[in-house]
Amino acid sequence: MTTTDQPREQIVARLSTLDRFLPLWILLAMGAGLLLGRVVPSLADALSALEVDGVSLPIAIGLLVMMYPVLAKVRYDRLDAVTSDRPLMVASLLLNWVIGPALMFALAWTFLPDLPEYRTGLIIVGLARCIAMVIIWNDLACGDREAAAVLVALNSIFQVVAFAALGWFYLEVLPGWLGLPESQLDVSAWQIAKSVLIFLGVPLVAGSLSRRIGERRWGRAAYESRFLPRISPWALYGLLFTIVVLFALQGEQVTSRPADVARIALPLLVYFALMWSGGYAVARLIGLAYPRATTLAFTAAGNNFELAIAVAIATFGATSGQALAGVVGPLIEVPVLVALVYVSLALRKKFTHV
Repeated sequence: MTTTDQPREQIVARLSTLDRFLPLWILLAMGAGLLLGRVVPSLADALSALEVDGVSLPIAIGLLVMMYPVLAKVRYDRLDAVTSDRPLMVASLLLNWVIGPALMFALAWTFLPDLPEYRTGLIIVGLARCIAMVIIWNDLACGDREAAAVLVALNSIFQVVAFAALGWFYLEVLPGWLGLPESQLDVSAWQIAKSVLIFLGVPLVAGSLSRRIGERRWGRAAYESRFLPRISPWALYGLLFTIVVLFALQGEQVTSRPADVARIALPLLVYFALMWSGGYAVARLIGLAYPRATTLAFTAAGNNFELAIAVAIATFGATSGQALAGVVGPLIEVPVLVALVYVSLALRKKFTHV
């Protein structure tokens, strides 16, 4: 959205009203969704009916609208410079597929030893690495767009390959080794691949085609100075729409069990804080500049809530504790990561080179 060589004060001053008050709009969208789901139960039923092969059409539309403008901003001719950065790639895989799932497993058992359904739901959330909203958080925090596109694509490939295997390991194998109760996760590779193809593949193709066609017709300067500013607000419109729909779908379930939501929220808060700060710590260790350090931190902290919720519902049912844990995921993740965007901007001065 803005270049990363500006002081934080200049960045904030140049934000639009929509960007500057984004935390307020997100809180209002969450509140509106919860209220609508609670006061108008028929709305949640109507939204639930709008599904194709288990994919919620309203959520899919919101996510696609949200991701397209950001992916249209990516300079795809610079992706080679990111893929050649092996320390970044290795660090991302380590954080997302080794540390993240292990940390969520430990936190779930530490905070919810007596609540197996919620515990299983949290472990599923930890396995679903982010491929959607992280694009927005990274852009707001002035991270490296090209690096974000590459890391999201890389994690998507691993998600298709590793999600089911890690689910089996953390829900059946590891608990058995530790003498703990076991759970089972019935999820197909197609279900995971479908999520990746829809929520990353479609906007990625659309964004790359927009960049290629736009630069060919108008040139890079005109494309970036005229076309991109017109579509940029739609990323946040899509985000807010998605939040309203998501919480309208689960509003009654969330508001009817506040004590359970609080129990689930605590390990999630710890998880997001540790993964985000751990991402920055690893970035400093391997000498990354601020833009790529920010991308590493947010791609490590974010989760694919749509996949986690879909898997929980398909395996355990829409009213299960596992599904509720999946729903509480974005309830906590969205405001926390928005707050961390501003913390990231404040941390820029800690990096000697940006």
